[in-house]
Amino acid sequence: MRIKIIGGIIITLDYDNMVLYNHDVIINDEIIESIVPTGRPSGDFDTTIDASGKVVMPGYINAHMHFYSTMVRGLGKAKPADDFIGVLENLWWRLDKKLTLEDVYLSTQVMLLEAIKKGCTTFIDHHASPYAVSGSLDEIEKAFKNTGLRGCLCYELSDRDGDKIAAEGLRENARFIRKCAGNQSQMMSALFGLHASFTLSDKSLDEAVRLSSEFDAGFHVHVAEAESDQITTKKLTGKSVVRRLYDAGVLGKKTIAAHCIHISDEERRLLAETDTIVVHNPQSNLNNAVGIADTLALARQGILTGLGTDAMTVDMPQELRVALWAQHFNQNNPTCGFMETADLLYKNNAVIAGRVFDGLKTGILKEGFAADVILCDYFPPTPLDNSTALGHLIFGISEAVVDTTICNGRILMLNQKIQLDLDENEICERSRELSRQLWERF
Repeated sequence: MRIKIIGGIIITLDYDNMVLYNHDVIINDEIIESIVPTGRPSGDFDTTIDASGKVVMPGYINAHMHFYSTMVRGLGKAKPADDFIGVLENLWWRLDKKLTLEDVYLSTQVMLLEAIKKGCTTFIDHHASPYAVSGSLDEIEKAFKNTGLRGCLCYELSDRDGDKIAAEGLRENARFIRKCAGNQSQMMSALFGLHASFTLSDKSLDEAVRLSSEFDAGFHVHVAEAESDQITTKKLTGKSVVRRLYDAGVLGKKTIAAHCIHISDEERRLLAETDTIVVHNPQSNLNNAVGIADTLALARQGILTGLGTDAMTVDMPQELRVALWAQHFNQNNPTCGFMETADLLYKNNAVIAGRVFDGLKTGILKEGFAADVILCDYFPPTPLDNSTALGHLIFGISEAVVDTTICNGRILMLNQKIQLDLDENEICERSRELSRQLWERF
């Protein structure tokens, strides 16, 4: 399709040329063909979208997600926990053992429909279902194909459920990485998933690195989310978490280290040296009372740091606002970190997507970039220009309703109406039915 978007205020997220008035966005199939002054002849179009009263901007990117957690919403059966390990043992490690392949599919499908409404077009997911491992990533992929969104997937390798399930996790990662390597499209990619250092044996870690090297794939791993990861790793191996991963060959420019809260200056040095990606997840970290990553220290050392939600939400502007308030509190400084925090979502996540989707150009409205575009209802009450755009994004547009979502040139939502051949009510009804069964098993 050839699509023309007219009448809106364009926020390109190209920091050198952030805001454009009186311009039209031209989409040709999967890419942005051009952004031209209004009125300039530009040919014929299949669809013209009037963006009057709206801002036009890139779709959001979520750099760390767990779709399988969807069906826990409202569950009250878990025993209260005193610490993070208790949260894992009482809730998440009980839940993931009970998931079926249909649960995996529906939990993803439900949240992707919600994501369309929130303008999130790209996800990097981290999945676990230890008694439904084989084929689980295919179920997640199916949901992505049904909704037209972009995903990078992995399976969470861990030794916590025994050798047999660990072996299945190794195979599932390798199989899906191989499958994605044959894709011509940049809509689906794969990383090699690892749970965390404290649940991985040297044997499993070494085998994961060996398999990953066959495909030139990066890893997606939780790193020092709680202090217990460091304590257990040092007790078992004599090394810090990051040093162990460094020595094993896990770190690198396509590897995502989620959280990185309880790390030392030396560990930050190793992350910087290997150009490893860090992803910050402030709402989850606050919810689990594990602390807040020092994203300012990460930025000072040149570590590419992005923003994820760890399944707390698919609303990326909401996550960004929490990241800013949390950093103010963490640093005991109510004016620090504005640009560093804004960069997490509005700059760095696009760079991360480019790495894990093998050169994908997204996150900026610019000629030749992926046509991932959203329209948000917004009348700026103060001047909106290059110097004020980030302030409007964080303090105003973050509260705006997403009107239209386009991913890879396909219109997924228009005028707040989903444009897919999917019955959302039917999907949620089935999800409620499966949730009841899951809760009974739980």
